[in-house]
Amino acid sequence: MSQWERFGVDTTAPHSARVYDYWLGGKTNFPPDRAMGQAIEQAVPSVKEMAKANRAFQGRAVRYLAQEHGIRQFLDLGTGIPTSPNTHEIAEAVSPGTRVVYVDNDPIVLAHARALMVSSPASRTTYIHADLRKPEELFADPALTSTLDLTRPVGLLMIAVLMLIADEDDPWGRVAALRDALPVGSCLALTTPTQDFDPEAVGKVAEAARAGGMTLVPRGYDDVLRFFDGWELVEPGVAPVLAWRPDGEPPADPKAAYYWGGVAIKR
Repeated sequence: MSQWERFGVDTTAPHSARVYDYWLGGKTNFPPDRAMGQAIEQAVPSVKEMAKANRAFQGRAVRYLAQEHGIRQFLDLGTGIPTSPNTHEIAEAVSPGTRVVYVDNDPIVLAHARALMVSSPASRTTYIHADLRKPEELFADPALTSTLDLTRPVGLLMIAVLMLIADEDDPWGRVAALRDALPVGSCLALTTPTQDFDPEAVGKVAEAARAGGMTLVPRGYDDVLRFFDGWELVEPGVAPVLAWRPDGEPPADPKAAYYWGGVAIKR
């Protein structure tokens, strides 16, 4: 039995977190993950750059929430394999003392949890092995309730994770339950791939994922907007990730990365 099999990791089938790790240049991926990543690259040759653009959105969103809204605690759902800078590193650069709970349901992320939990002495970071489709269990977890103060605003991050929930599993209801559990002043930042910018290419990506046994659901603008229902979107609203508050000059082609992204506040 290999080291990863002892952790309950199935190395014979691709997993979204490990495919993403491959695109970002990480080393925690296996032949099936690389094969899936390469199959998707056949349909969208620039997918690695898109993955990096998505990751960059996360950094800007966390920094914005910490700087502009004073968010000092974050719940990062679907965190994936550690890729620096992580949420706690970005937030702590703004304000030491930030608390972060990372959540994922991939055993390989659990194996890396110690790397996630290295934070400054004033801060606190923890990892929960859980499923975002079960919000009641998540918010009852002692590791979450002992790390986050749910009477104070929380930054909820859902970066490229809702694509893994099929429509029939009601991702909008799952997100609503998560939002309802958070107090006024909390914020939601999310991204999700879309077919809006290149339907043919993204259709091939979804087909390649299905062929490999993975769920990957791209969503259009209106469906993404529903995830924020009842919360106040900050400018520029739901936008291509490259166009959401970019650092420096606006992108020459804001739709070059096939993701919608947005941030909203609970008033």
